[in-house]
Amino acid sequence: MSESTAAWVAAGVRAVLGAHTQAQDAGRTEDIVALYTSDAVLELPGMDPIEGHDALRDAFKSWAPTQPQLHLVTNTVVTARTEDEATATSDVAFLQRGESGWAVQLVGHYDDTLRRHEGAWRLHRRSTTFQ
Repeated sequence: MSESTAAWVAAGVRAVLGAHTQAQDAGRTEDIVALYTSDAVLELPGMDPIEGHDALRDAFKSWAPTQPQLHLVTNTVVTARTEDEATATSDVAFLQRGESGWAVQLVGHYDDTLRRHEGAWRLHRRSTTFQ
């Protein structure tokens, strides 16, 4: 893969991760679901895998913010890539604003697989671990 293609893939992956984070923190469920392939799987500790758009929609709707929140996704490394599939790892810190200000609620890690679908990058699998 050429350097320019690798850079294009990495930029596409990072754009999806950023759009996901901003949509989730704003409670825009449909925008989040649109970032996943129709057969996507979301894995979270202590839960059965969440599979497909309908299940993802239900989950993200139930997690809609009730107070200001931020997912800070950082240290993203695109670890493998082709023109149609990429994997990435990222660190995440989840903050919420309460009566006494902002506080870190969780720190974790995302392992993502993304695929190009109809010319756009989409999350195909996200595995989350908490530290």
